[in-house]
Amino acid sequence: MTPVLATTKFWWYTARSGGIVSWALLALSVLWGLALSTKVFGKRPRPNWLLDLHRFLGGLAVVFAIIHVPAIVADTFVHFSAVDIVVPFASNYHPVAVAWGIIAMYAVLAVEITSLLRKKLSKQAWRTVHYLSFPLFALATIHLFAVGTDRKTFLLRFVVIAGTVAIVVLTAIRAYRADRHDLMVSPPV
Repeated sequence: MTPVLATTKFWWYTARSGGIVSWALLALSVLWGLALSTKVFGKRPRPNWLLDLHRFLGGLAVVFAIIHVPAIVADTFVHFSAVDIVVPFASNYHPVAVAWGIIAMYAVLAVEITSLLRKKLSKQAWRTVHYLSFPLFALATIHLFAVGTDRKTFLLRFVVIAGTVAIVVLTAIRAYRADRHDLMVSPPV
């Protein structure tokens, strides 16, 4: 009998589920962050646990991305080298789609690390890096749809499209409110 960890399917399922769960947690973190910043919960001060949940979701997204990448390497169906998983466009297997995932990995690490160091950074520096969450979400979604094994399943498509629409709507609300606030605060030129 073959040990479970030696079977190709174990690593393949681990890689697939790690990637999907990481994407879902990233989407939830972005949605939660937008919900907090747009004040859809109301204007009164919010309890600290709401912000903690946003941070927790982002941290878990990183954990599952870290599960996803080594599992892809351990899987024997496609042979990825260390260079293939850290250098965009180095892989022979769907180089552009894999590159989007690698760039998304760097972006999620940047957002998470700067969030952990937030008290040591200026508000502007933290905010600038935190805005990477938007292209990060787009890159992760493109990566999922371009190379994800489950990209053609109805349930996954439905969840990704619904999540993306919700993020786009909340982003539009956030941008509209920010523009209105800027107009009210800044004198006309």
